[in-house]
Amino acid sequence: MSALLDRAPEASVEVVRAVDAIVADVRARGDAALIELTCRFDRRQVAAASELEVPRAARQQAWDALDGALRDALEQAATRIRAYAEHQKLGGFEFTDALGNRLGQQVTALERVGLYVPGGKAAYPSSVLMNAIPARVAGVDEIVMVVPAPGGELNPVVLAAAHLAGVDRVFTVGGAQAVAALAYGTQTIPAVDKIVGPGNAYVAAAKRAVFGTVGIDSIAGPSEIVVISDGASDPRWMAMDLFSQAEHGEDSEAILISTDADFLDRVATAMNERVRGLPRAATIEASMRARGALIRVRSLDEACAVSNRIAPEHLELAVDSPRALLPKIRHAGAIFIGRHTPEAFGDYCAGPNHVLPTSRAARFSNPLGVYEFQKRSSLIECTPDGARPLARIAGCIADAEGLQAHAQSARDRA
Repeated sequence: MSALLDRAPEASVEVVRAVDAIVADVRARGDAALIELTCRFDRRQVAAASELEVPRAARQQAWDALDGALRDALEQAATRIRAYAEHQKLGGFEFTDALGNRLGQQVTALERVGLYVPGGKAAYPSSVLMNAIPARVAGVDEIVMVVPAPGGELNPVVLAAAHLAGVDRVFTVGGAQAVAALAYGTQTIPAVDKIVGPGNAYVAAAKRAVFGTVGIDSIAGPSEIVVISDGASDPRWMAMDLFSQAEHGEDSEAILISTDADFLDRVATAMNERVRGLPRAATIEASMRARGALIRVRSLDEACAVSNRIAPEHLELAVDSPRALLPKIRHAGAIFIGRHTPEAFGDYCAGPNHVLPTSRAARFSNPLGVYEFQKRSSLIECTPDGARPLARIAGCIADAEGLQAHAQSARDRA
């Protein structure tokens, strides 16, 4: 189990060095570095930074050209994501303490956020919706999206999703240079307050490098799924649920935990049958060999204990009484309750965000949500009478810490 959960470092020394050089170059030279790096890494001919921005009309055109069924599906997904996000908004509060002082909290939205979206032949409109809609619900003033266009190729579905989600500006840049541009700003791309969205090892390393100058959502690792089953589910369903994450990449993690050994055997047989003909069969097979597991346990309580040790990004509870297990689950990014709730619903349209903690970060981290785009300020308002007791308390503690200016500043109010 320890070997299975032992992840390799997210970024090699070579990746970190390359990223540090790129970030420093963009910070120092702005647009000039951005153009040079985009031409080199994305095999493009860009003469001016203004060519990197996608006009609003082009996004509208991409939306209008969408197949009707896909447009309807995206609209319904966006509606569900927005409805869920509305429930997440933080509120401020105020109260009067026993001394007559007013204390509270003020909640404000971030001013500008950057959204990184994988590009080229990849089409991840769901990532656009999942990142941009909560930011918009939070009240963010401006959303800036960056998406690479290798060889000048840009997926129109991604542009259409940006239109639907209300993204304000879109730039066709990617990699570490795009993250650096968002963090520090260039003559063309404005600096943002926070960067969200998935990317490759270079993007992850760049996000880590600029953290502190800007906020980030997380350093995302490979996709993960754990399924807890009592053996009564359709083995074919279980096989495909595991594949739904294994197809993301050869380092994805897909684990089934069950009390029924015969059921595990049936799932293994179903996996061998259902993988045939899938476009990503080779990736799935490599992922399952390297990081897949079928684990037999003695009880569902033990299954929950094993799952908590894994702290998975996605957890399915495919059992008769799934809610009875919820109090026993301490660590999971998203929990899919019951046999009819596959993880794939969460990726696209259930409503909760699909940006989730990976690599055991569910022990201390949260799904992306509206709260990631809001910040809190403490409110403190003292009356003359209410200040006197606080002056005595603060002065005494400040003296003990050897900070006499603190102490005198407090006692002045007494």
